[in-house]
Amino acid sequence: MNTHLSIRIQDQMPHFSKGQRLIAKYIEEHYDKVAFMTASKLGSTVGVSESTVVRFATELGYDGYPELQRAMQEMIRSKLTSVQRIEVTKERIGKNDILDVMLAQDMDVIRRTMEATSHKDFYEAVDAIIGAKKIYILGARSSVALATFLSYYLGMLFDNVQCIQATSEAEIFEQMIYMTKDDVMIGLSFPRYSKKASKAMHFAHDRGAKVIAITDSLLSPIAEFADYRLLARSDISAIVDSLVAPLSLINSLLVALALKMEGRVTKVFQNLENIWDEYGVYEKVDEAENDKDNKKE
Repeated sequence: MNTHLSIRIQDQMPHFSKGQRLIAKYIEEHYDKVAFMTASKLGSTVGVSESTVVRFATELGYDGYPELQRAMQEMIRSKLTSVQRIEVTKERIGKNDILDVMLAQDMDVIRRTMEATSHKDFYEAVDAIIGAKKIYILGARSSVALATFLSYYLGMLFDNVQCIQATSEAEIFEQMIYMTKDDVMIGLSFPRYSKKASKAMHFAHDRGAKVIAITDSLLSPIAEFADYRLLARSDISAIVDSLVAPLSLINSLLVALALKMEGRVTKVFQNLENIWDEYGVYEKVDEAENDKDNKKE
């Protein structure tokens, strides 16, 4: 269990009521399950009232039970196996509608991302990217999708973008061999955290590059080496990682860059539009013809 939480419990143990001691004991033995229990369910499991559970959380110094619960969730997220994730998700959804629960969960992580992300770090990261001699991007495992999306659009805005292929550690470092203090490194990593991403961020930090971490927590391994920490909350969804919030954060980053370089970006995209038209890149849809076909049907 989290050492800090364990210390809080031990320090307050002499002051706990009998019911609160039962809660403390159950948490220390089953914190992986408690992390996803409601206050009501924890109370019924232990044999105390919901109000006793809430008071227990405040006795530990948390604003309420939800804050204590989030502390436990953050603690175990990187440790849960895929099989454990399935069990946790199944228990959380219960008999509720899966689609409704998952969409509500994604809305909640975006809301919590708005509360967690530093606006100062966000806008300073924007300036660092604009001023970079070269922009490196790395995402490992499920974060590869985010890194690919980010590098695709940054590649339209800048001619100095390199998306690092997270294959072997040796090949990652080989792709970063010419990195200098004039460059920017953007690393993306979410639970379960990739060791490759952490080592690459450490390497970039040692090279003196400006390091931007897009991750879920200040406790994330890549946050340690970052100059700018852009926090996007994620959540456990069966065997998959919920990447809705980090994708929304990346969208915000791209929009901020585009608006800050509006004149340059407008020229770039006007040039792209001309090229797309000239070479017939996109299929042109005649709306009038579509309307006729729909009426026939």
